[in-house]
Amino acid sequence: MSWLEPSLTLTTSPSQKQTERCHPDETRPFTTREYARIQSFPDDWEFSGGVGAIYKQIGNAVPVNLATYIGKSVINYLNQFEN
Repeated sequence: MSWLEPSLTLTTSPSQKQTERCHPDETRPFTTREYARIQSFPDDWEFSGGVGAIYKQIGNAVPVNLATYIGKSVINYLNQFEN
């Protein structure tokens, strides 16, 4: 991964042999909090379960900011039919 490019799609585990999801400066996978930040979860978001379950929750999630923009777009679209 690179600091200067968009993130690759996150999987349910950053340390799979077929993926390149590792920290750009350090030889290690992303922490669960770093993974969550890439998916635009707020820092105070609480996940449940063990580390593997948390990676799975984050990897399966739609990025929070993307979901917000899609939701707002749907609302704006539907509001045009109210009048």
